[in-house]
Amino acid sequence: MKAIWNGKILAESDNTVVVENNHYFPADSINEELFTDSDYKTTCPWKGLASYKSIQVDGETNQNAAWYYPDPKDAAKEIKDHFAFWKGVQVLEG
Repeated sequence: MKAIWNGKILAESDNTVVVENNHYFPADSINEELFTDSDYKTTCPWKGLASYKSIQVDGETNQNAAWYYPDPKDAAKEIKDHFAFWKGVQVLEG
């Protein structure tokens, strides 16, 4: 699977975990230089507290377009430190 935004590959892995129709990419599969930390957080009743990162490609920023669970609840432990995407990020096979 590949996550692409603004023509750049953000993450690429053959080992994503699918939860609620989202592909979660392992932390070591993301192109870290394209991500910046965000203070934004959300809470899922069964997964726990999600942290977010913004994406920066060619001078453009996609605010809070990647999220992950650094300390998920037990029901979601398989996605600990895995990244999922939204806000126009394409997740494609191949």
